[in-house]
Parts: sequence; structure tokens; C-alpha cells
Amino acid sequence: MNNFDHKLLIIYVRGIEQKGGRTYGRVDRLPTIVLPISVILSLAFGYFIALYDVIDIGLAFSPTSLPYTGLTASQAPTVVSMGLFGYIPGAIILGYLADKLGRKPTLILTALLTGVGSLGNALSFNFLSFVVFRFITGMGIGGDLILVPVYLVEMVPAIKRASYFNLVYIAGWAGLGLGPFLASEIVLANPAIGWRVVFAVGATLAFIVLVIRSHASETVRMLALKGHIQEAEKVVTNMEEEAKRKTRIPELPPPSIFTYKVKKADPFAVFKNPVYRVRVLAVMLSIFFFYFGEYPYLTEYPLWTSSFLHYSGQLGNEITFLFGLAGIATFLGAIGLRFVVEKVRRAILVTFAYFVGMLLGVLIAVFGAIIRDIQLTFVGLLLTNFIGVGWSNQLNYLNGTENVPTYARATSFAFSDGFAHLGAAISTAIIFDFIPVLGNLQTWVLFQIPMVIMGLILIKVLPNTIGRSLESVNEAEAGT
Repeated sequence: MNNFDHKLLIIYVRGIEQKGGRTYGRVDRLPTIVLPISVILSLAFGYFIALYDVIDIGLAFSPTSLPYTGLTASQAPTVVSMGLFGYIPGAIILGYLADKLGRKPTLILTALLTGVGSLGNALSFNFLSFVVFRFITGMGIGGDLILVPVYLVEMVPAIKRASYFNLVYIAGWAGLGLGPFLASEIVLANPAIGWRVVFAVGATLAFIVLVIRSHASETVRMLALKGHIQEAEKVVTNMEEEAKRKTRIPELPPPSIFTYKVKKADPFAVFKNPVYRVRVLAVMLSIFFFYFGEYPYLTEYPLWTSSFLHYSGQLGNEITFLFGLAGIATFLGAIGLRFVVEKVRRAILVTFAYFVGMLLGVLIAVFGAIIRDIQLTFVGLLLTNFIGVGWSNQLNYLNGTENVPTYARATSFAFSDGFAHLGAAISTAIIFDFIPVLGNLQTWVLFQIPMVIMGLILIKVLPNTIGRSLESVNEAEAGT
């Protein structure tokens, strides 16, 4: 490493303490991603578990297995909602800890909470035990959903950041793709204990992830922010050497320099900046209404078919199977997003996903179920999963993490995603109460419309982040 690069790192680290200029660091100019495979897998499986958990609760409470859980049809939505309510304190508390203590220790804690909660779900025997362990699971998952994208955007280069993020996301998205298919097969094979096995799978993966993450490094940006110069130097040097080895180039290009003022501040101080305040609020409302429409579909669609359309027996089993099978489209959708994510602004893409995937897809899936056209229903399920679910979540996480400064990145996104999960908790608890008043189709469609409106607002509020460093979009442009 030459002296020029060394000085850049020192400026990057000490500029925080001295309130002077700094650069965005050497990581952003790397030509390729260089995270260890073990770290990538631990992040991917963290997402797998989080997203798998979103759907496995719906299959555990499907018409096939609900009678064996010891819960009634009226208790099941409450249990689902308690897990979602756990997301909120989990995201905010763990997000704040991640900004204060570091990304690595908090990622370990999220895996521990998820593992304990999932194991408790597998062993639950009454309504109270379900509620307690769903809340614990929700806290762990709420934290993980925040910290995985934060860790990734801080450790991958600016060039094609979304594409690199997408690689991990594709693996993790199998939780909503292959996971539902696996869970539906387990449940159908033995409804009496299959739902317990579904939860136990999530617990096992969570504890494996915990062990792997304990061997990962802290992000370079967080090490620099905390003044751990030698450790940051070691991590970034290893990344540079690995980049040279992978790309077979003798020297890396010099980093671009952005000069701006930085001050020490509590993460919540970010809300004093009017630019960030507007960004965070817009992202939060966008995700709020997305969850408001998405989670009833993910967790209660099979239950809706049995409770309101009276699907049972062979027809009920067929819906359970097709709902699980359609989950594979989510995994394929994450792959499909890869071809456009670096070509079209995030805000435009997410608005398209809201309208075509969620609004149109859910409309078709619900209408098909109402008229008992199984083929049409499956088309709607596929469209919703491929574009609505497969694209929207990743784009939301990019919007939430790319548009805030390093010192408050986890806290800001925790605020957005944490409070946004109120939308999920509220909608899953009330959607069945609206149906007798408004009707089946009208209720499901009504729950999707607000997210489309918020997507249009995002196009106006958020900057274009494609290929730009995090610091150029934030500190150098909007200040601290």
C-alpha cells in the first residue's frame, strides 16, 4: 500500500475526531466485492431466516395445520401480529446499539434472539407461549432486517453497490422463495408436528449464523468512526489485496476525495437535519404502507381462503400447496431485479413494484380465489411474489440505508423500518374485520393503494444513488 492511500485512511478516521475534512474511504473504489464467503453466507442466511419466518407462520396456521397448534382461528392473527410488533423495539433498540457499539456485536445478538424465539415457537403449547416467543423472534428479525443491509452497503464498493447487495439478497430471498415450498411440504407431510418442524428449521439456521458471524470483521466505516485506526487499516488492506488477487490487477485506482465537515453526535441527532428528516420520513411511510399491504398477503392469505371463502379438504390443501409453490417466484424475482437495479433509479423501480406486483398481483390472486379459478389465482400469486415481494423489499432496504450518514445509518433505517412494521402489525390484525364491511376484493385492493402513492412521493424526494459513494450522496451533499 502506498503512502497516499495510508494518508487517505488517516484523514477518514481522524477527520471525525477533529471535525475536519475526510474522504469516503478506500473501500468504495474497489473493483469487486471481497467479503469472505463465510460472512456472505451468514448475512444471506440471516435474511433467509427472517424472510422464511415471515411465511412459515402463515403455513403453520394454514387450514391444514391450524387444528394441531392448539390455537383458534381468532387467536392465530393475534400471534402473527405479536411477532410483527416485536420488530419495532427490535429494530430501533438494536439499530441504535449498532450505531453506538458496532455492527458485528449487534448482528450476533440478532441471531441469538431469532434462534431463541424460533426454538420457543417450535416448543409452544398454548396461546401465551406462542405470543411470548413470537415477540422475541420478531425482535431478532427486526434487528436483522436492519443490520444486514447496513453491513452490506458499508462493506461493498460504490460501483454496482446494488448488484453486490443483490447477490446476498438472492441467497437470502430463498427464505421467501424456496422456504415456503419447503415449509408447505413439511406441513402437508405431517400436519400434527410439521408446523413444529418448520419453526425448528429456522432456529437451527439462526444458531449456525450466530457462530459464523462471531468470526466476521466490523465494517471499515464503523471502525473508522470509532477511531480504531489499526484495525481499520488491517481490514481495508486485506480487502485491497484480495481485490487485486481476484481481478489480477497490479495497482488499484486512487480513491475519489470528498471533503466535508463532520461532528460527533448521537445517532438521533440526524433528525435535526431537514434533508435527512424528509428522506427518513418518506422512506418510513413508503415501507409502512408496503408492509400494510404485503404482510396480510404473506401471513393470512391461506387463512382468508378458509375463513371467508370456505376452502377446505382437497381444495384447502391445493391452495396451501400453490401458495407455497408461488413463493419460488420471489426467489426468481430477486434474480430478475439484478438486470435492472443498476439501470433505473431505486425510487422508480420500487413504485413500479408496488403498482404491478402488489396492487395488480393481489387483485388477480384474490379475484381468482373468489371465483374459484385456481389457475387465475396462481397467476396472481406468481405476479405478487415475483415483482411485488421479490423487488420491493430489497429496494426499500437500499432506499433506507443509502440516503443517511454513517454515524446514524442503522438508527435511521431502524426508525424507518421499525415503525413501518406497525403497518404490518395493524393490517394483519384488522384486515379480517374490514372484509364483512367492504367486501373481499375491495378490502384487499384498498390495502395496496397507499404504497403506490408513497412510491410516487419517493421519486420526488430521494436522490439518484446509482454508482455514487454513500458519503457523496449524504455528508458531502446534505451535511450531517
